[in-house]
Amino acid sequence: MQNLDILVIGGGIGGLTAAIALRRKGHRVTIIEKDPDWSVYGVGIIQQGNVIRAMDQLGLLQAYISAGVPFDKVAVHMPDGTLVAEVPSPRLAEGYPANLGISRPALHKVLGDSAISAGADVRLGVTATDIRDDGDAVQVGFSDGTTGRYDIVVGADGVYSDTRNAIMPDAPQPEFTGQSVWRYNFPRPADLDALHVYNGPTGIGLVPISRELMYMYVTTPEPGNPFYPKAGLAAAMRTKLANAAPQIRAMAEQITDDDGVVYRPLETIMLDGPWHRGRVVLLGDAVHATTPHLGQGAGMAVEDGIVLAEELERHATPDAAFEAYEERRLERCRYIVERSLAICNGQLGKGPPVDNARATAEMFERVAQPI
Repeated sequence: MQNLDILVIGGGIGGLTAAIALRRKGHRVTIIEKDPDWSVYGVGIIQQGNVIRAMDQLGLLQAYISAGVPFDKVAVHMPDGTLVAEVPSPRLAEGYPANLGISRPALHKVLGDSAISAGADVRLGVTATDIRDDGDAVQVGFSDGTTGRYDIVVGADGVYSDTRNAIMPDAPQPEFTGQSVWRYNFPRPADLDALHVYNGPTGIGLVPISRELMYMYVTTPEPGNPFYPKAGLAAAMRTKLANAAPQIRAMAEQITDDDGVVYRPLETIMLDGPWHRGRVVLLGDAVHATTPHLGQGAGMAVEDGIVLAEELERHATPDAAFEAYEERRLERCRYIVERSLAICNGQLGKGPPVDNARATAEMFERVAQPI
């Protein structure tokens, strides 16, 4: 199919990369994003070799690499800080690094600028209030009172996707895992040149994201999914690190800014059935939200967008394209969701402990395979 009018709901990582991939195939793309400021929280994200390969496919590799910090290994530590393994990562784009640490605002700027320069129309502060598929097209009503008619609608609006709820009202809802993640930025030591992971019931990682900055993530058991008010978040995060390795406890003293702490309960969802209804299709966290233990949530969304654009080019009808897209993506995404959750459950004592070094090496081998 060529020259389609496509609406992408959601201006995050998945929606933007889908829009870029679709524009590269010649489709007309409109992106709506409910946040009028189009903002993202200011900590970092790990991007692995399959994402670097995907950025090469999208023609964004140089700008993307320049915005972050490349690294080629994962250093795994015991809870007491003892280094037990260094897991090399495969390089999947010739001449480029295996992994990238990047701040979320920097990644958002690369993708947002690229989508706009590719010709996507971005509308901010707008939601879809009515989605009606008549078989030939999708009529969409918007929160600003306007309407539009599209050949295809792509729901890339996250784990609590309104698009999913509209087209699949009986679909499973996200489930809280019993664990949450805390993130905070720090000055980056000059010798921090890899992802450093600390095993244990409290999982900890140190990730370089720029010449000056790194961020720490901390996964903690949170029975009952408690609410933490903004005032006191820094002190709460420091408390979670009271029994960490000595080098981590020393860093924790720098956690003083409540506004700098990003706290998120970890929720998962995996849709086993079709990822589309008629001419409306879902991608990213709307269908396969994962915990961050393997660092692949964003990577799976990026790959979704590329595969969706490829299958729309190869098939004569939306149904055929969507079925081919789902077939290519289902098992790969399921693997990431289930293996990440297994690590989470092992940390919580809800399942057998998982060897992080082995799980990371296995994941690198799996995602190195073609998408």
